[in-house]
Amino acid sequence: MNDMTTTTENTVENTTETPAVLDASGVTMRFGGLTAVRSVDLKVHAGEIVGLIGPNGAGKTTFFNCLTGLYVPTEGKVSYKGTVLPPKPHLVTQAGIARTFQNIRLFANMTVLENVLVGRHTRTKEGLWSALLRGPGFKKAEAASHKRAMELLEFIGLEHKADHLARNLPYGEQRKLEIARALASDPGLLLLDEPTAGMNPQETRVTEELIFAIRDQGIAVLVIEHDMRFIFNLCDRVACLVQGEKLVEGTPSVVQGDERVVAAYLGTPFEGAPGAEEAAEVEAAEEAQGTTSKTSTTSTTSPEGETP
Repeated sequence: MNDMTTTTENTVENTTETPAVLDASGVTMRFGGLTAVRSVDLKVHAGEIVGLIGPNGAGKTTFFNCLTGLYVPTEGKVSYKGTVLPPKPHLVTQAGIARTFQNIRLFANMTVLENVLVGRHTRTKEGLWSALLRGPGFKKAEAASHKRAMELLEFIGLEHKADHLARNLPYGEQRKLEIARALASDPGLLLLDEPTAGMNPQETRVTEELIFAIRDQGIAVLVIEHDMRFIFNLCDRVACLVQGEKLVEGTPSVVQGDERVVAAYLGTPFEGAPGAEEAAEVEAAEEAQGTTSKTSTTSTTSPEGETP
C-alpha cells in the first residue's frame, strides 16, 4: 500500500486546551501478510465528538477493535488519559472506555433493565461470597446499581419499558438501549460503531440529540458512521480512513471539501490510492477476523454473546 499524505486542520480551539482522553499512536493491524490498519494516529480530547469515516473495507471497525482490546495491534500503542491500555476488553472498559457495535449485541431474553445492569459489572466491587451471602454490602451495591440503571433508562427515554424484554423493543430503541448499557460502565470515552445504521431520519435525529447530551455530560465520543450528513453535523473533528491509512483529518468543512475524500467515496482513483483488489482483500480479512472473534472473545460492553 502506498503512503498517503495526511492533512490535519486543527481549528477547534478546545483540542489544544484540553487533555487527550484517547491517544492512539502508530496503530497498525496486520492479518498475516495483509495490513488492514497502517500507522494510524488519532487523539480525542475531553468534551469532543470525533468522527471516523471511510468507504467499506477502510479499516474503521478494525481500528475500533484495536482501541478496545478486541485486537492486539501489531504495532503502535493506545493510551487512555496518559496510561497505555492493556489488550483486554474488560480491562479497557474498567479503565474508562465503552463501545457499541455495528451489529446490535443485546441479551435478547433479558429485560431492558437487566441489560443495563450488566453494563455495571465493571463498577461493582462485591465479590462472589458477598453475592452468595447477600450481606448488607451486596444489597447496598445492588440498590446503587439499580438506581443508576434507572437513571440511564430515563436519560434515553426508556424508563417506562424497564421490564420489557430487549428483543421486543423496536430497532431504534434497541440501539438506544445498547448505548445506555455502555454508559452504565461510567466511561470517559464512548465509541459508537454506526449508531444510526438502519434508522429512519427521525430516529437519526433522536440519536444525534442523544450523543450531544452524552457529550454535555463530559463524555468524549468517537463515532464511525456512513451517514455523511449526520457525521458532519455532529462532529467537532473528522478523520477519514482509506484502506487502513488516515487520508485526512480536520474540521467537518475541511474534510468535506477534500477532493481525495470525495474521490474515495465515489470510487475515483487518486494519486497513491490502493487498487480494487487490495481493497477487497482488506475487507475480506476484516470480515474473517470478525467471524473468528465472535467465538473467541467477548465484547467490552456485552460479556456474553450477542442477540441471536
